[in-house]
Amino acid sequence: MAGERLDIEQAANYLAIDRGSLMKRVREGGIPFTGSDDDPVFSKDDLDAWASSQILEMDGRRLERFERVAAGADAEAFPLYSLVSPERVFLDVEARTKASILSELVARAEALGLLYDPRDLLESLRAREALCSTALTGGAAIPHPRHHDPYLAQESFLIVARPSAPIHFGAPDGKPSDLFFLLVCQDDRRHLRALARLCSILSDPRRMATLRAAEAPEEICDALKPRT
Repeated sequence: MAGERLDIEQAANYLAIDRGSLMKRVREGGIPFTGSDDDPVFSKDDLDAWASSQILEMDGRRLERFERVAAGADAEAFPLYSLVSPERVFLDVEARTKASILSELVARAEALGLLYDPRDLLESLRAREALCSTALTGGAAIPHPRHHDPYLAQESFLIVARPSAPIHFGAPDGKPSDLFFLLVCQDDRRHLRALARLCSILSDPRRMATLRAAEAPEEICDALKPRT
């Protein structure tokens, strides 16, 4: 729920880290909170934005650890591939700027009947990008809304778009992005797990090469499935 406040125990559980690690970040000033260092209070909205930014910067090992801890008692791997299907994959999208690719992604989601209010999603995507870019080193970007709730979309989904030319999207390495993944989830925890899973996949150069070389939407979907 937007605006929800969490205490230290609730925040640690939400972020899938231990209480001691969270308190260390509080005392170092590395995480947004209100109140005192000894009794911090966290905004769930701020935590989500912070956690999303942290996940985007994690390397492969840290992503695996986060996924494992976040899964908790649910041993089954997060089924990221269930959020995407061939009709949600678009190749050679005509967009040239950050603003136009965001608008195009929302328009595709709207055309598929996935959204309640396209303007709300677009505004949330812009708000998230204003915090920091969702582009990754290596050429991929994962735009996602500032908030996650069941009133944004009819279901959780992933839309993949490959523009006809790379777009400068604010990646850490300064290079343009050529693969875009619009990730929309109906709850915070699913969002963080899906984001971690997707970042893990996109950190694999072989997977990136497969995604770039794909000639059909089905090949994109296959590349996002777990490898046996």
